[in-house]
Order: sequence, then structure tokens, then C-alpha cells
Amino acid sequence: MIELPKRARPATNADINIVPYIDVMLVLLVIFMMTTPIIEQGMEVNLPEGPATMLDYSDGPQPTVITVDDENRYYINSLLDVGIEEIGDTEPVSLTVVVNQVIARMNVYPDMVVVLKGDKSADYGTIYSLMLQLKVNGVDRVSFSSENPN
Repeated sequence: MIELPKRARPATNADINIVPYIDVMLVLLVIFMMTTPIIEQGMEVNLPEGPATMLDYSDGPQPTVITVDDENRYYINSLLDVGIEEIGDTEPVSLTVVVNQVIARMNVYPDMVVVLKGDKSADYGTIYSLMLQLKVNGVDRVSFSSENPN
């Protein structure tokens, strides 16, 4: 009988090659490191001075932040709305858009608080109309943001 030559099989390597995973992780780390300072800046407003206490939102949903700048433009969630569910815009929006977004969020998070950051040179009427529209639509939990005079 004819004997066939035996084939040599290469050794099987069952290890997972983690080098591509490390590369991806490092790229993601760099992306997060570069975007985090940009996200946390928000809209720059001159808050009125007055006694202020830090509120703790760790046990409930994060507040919706409405900013009124010195030119009486509205911004909603100009800060990071914590979770990663959304990142605020830096584009001004109309009063109806602000009120509709707050109402939609209140339907999802009934215990949510609205924080109003009004620039000290913003018109009183602009802030009053915002408060009135929120009150008319059943939003009662509104806090004002201020700076400590220290």
C-alpha cells in the first residue's frame, strides 16, 4: 500500500487578540477627554447675586435648565443634562419650544425640577412670560439660579 505523507497542522492559537480593543478604548478615552470640557461649559450668563444653596439632584431625575441670556434669548439644557440621554444645544429657541420640551419631560419624569438661569441684565418681562407659561401648563417646581456674593 502507498503511504501518503502526513500533513503538518499549524498550532492553534486560542488567545483573543486584545490589541484592537485597546486601540478602540484609547480612541474613545481621548474623545471623551476632549468633549467633556466643552459639554460642561454651557451658556455664559451673569447670574444675579444672592444667597444660594446647592440643591442635590442625586436621588431623582436631573433638572431641566432653562437659560435666558442678556439678549432675552431662551436656551434649554445649555448644560449637560447628566445621563447621556441628551446634550444641550447652544442655539436659542422660542418660548413655545421651551415650554413644550419641559411639558414633554414632565410627562416622562413627573418629579423633575426646572432650574431657571436668568442673566441679571435680561428683561423682567421675558423671565415673567416664561414663568407664566410654565405655570399655566402645570409646571410648579421651578428654582432660580444665582451666585453667592463671595
